Amino acid sequence: KIFKMVNVSDLAAQKLLDIFIEENKDPKKNYVRVGVKSGGCSGLSYILDFEEKASTDDKVVESNGVNLLINKKSLLYLIGTTLEYSSGLNGKGFYWENPNAQRSCGCGESFSL
Repeated sequence: KIFKMVNVSDLAAQKLLDIFIEENKDPKKNYVRVGVKSGGCSGLSYILDFEEKASTDDKVVESNGVNLLINKKSLLYLIGTTLEYSSGLNGKGFYWENPNAQRSCGCGESFSL
């Protein structure tokens, strides 16, 4: 498997591309914002949102056909992470596999280093 700064799994990519289509947005001209902010029960929580434009503070990363925007502050926390998607019985939805996290909460929405 090729290492990237931030990876999007096949299933998560398909789900994101489906959402772009549902929202009548072109996935080649729009972005998924991923990042980290202070908060959550473990200290840091993840950001996942849609954006139409990159700012000068953003790194643009392509993974599995999805263009990601990552601000420089968040990049250090997200190196090597994978955005996953689960539609199983407990239906997590989108969640992160972060090898940098030393602790994460039960819901998977926040972590600490």
